[in-house]
Amino acid sequence: MVDDEADLAEAIGKALRREGYAVDVVHTASEALEITVYTPYDLISLDLTLPDGDGRTICRTIRAEHEHQPRILMLTARDDIEERVAGLDDGADDYLVKPFALPELFARVRTLLRRDADVAIGAELEIAGLRLDTAAHRVVWKEAEIDLTAKEFSLLRFFMTNADDVHSQEQLLEHVWDAAADPFTNTVRVTVGTLRRKLTAATGLQWIETVIGAGYRFVKEPVPG
Repeated sequence: MVDDEADLAEAIGKALRREGYAVDVVHTASEALEITVYTPYDLISLDLTLPDGDGRTICRTIRAEHEHQPRILMLTARDDIEERVAGLDDGADDYLVKPFALPELFARVRTLLRRDADVAIGAELEIAGLRLDTAAHRVVWKEAEIDLTAKEFSLLRFFMTNADDVHSQEQLLEHVWDAAADPFTNTVRVTVGTLRRKLTAATGLQWIETVIGAGYRFVKEPVPG
């Protein structure tokens, strides 16, 4: 999240973390351009007006120079149609005018993060009968709810959105945790292990594969566990 209104940005970041997202917050254009070079964010929220630049410049730079292309959501107090069109032409994926209600922001974030996922229907992800409701924070197998911690839910959401892809521990740390996470901790291995055991216990199937030397894969066609 890039916004020079520190209190607002931190409040929104806190709200998004409660929804299970890993969120980093910066307040200047220079910080945004620096941090996005090294971290492959899934979504970037940009304020248009910053003390040392503007969101449109950041958006154009990311679209022109970055190999990894995140979703970009413009958050701004400017509500005239010309500004919105200009932002979209610069490469933004969506536009939300301040003030806004948090549920609308959450819905926009869910939609943007699901856009490339072929498993998504509405607010729900479903693979081989396993259903994850991103809005209600529920995971269901044959009408029975699977009890997950907030971090396990976030990890499963990322896995299901990127099913059949292999993700290293470092990639999972970047996408599911945040910049404050200790890169030397075993938290990824432990969380993957507990999530795997819970899913297998509830479904009798093995959903998460360990790819030796590479990381983990959530499969679309699970086998008996």
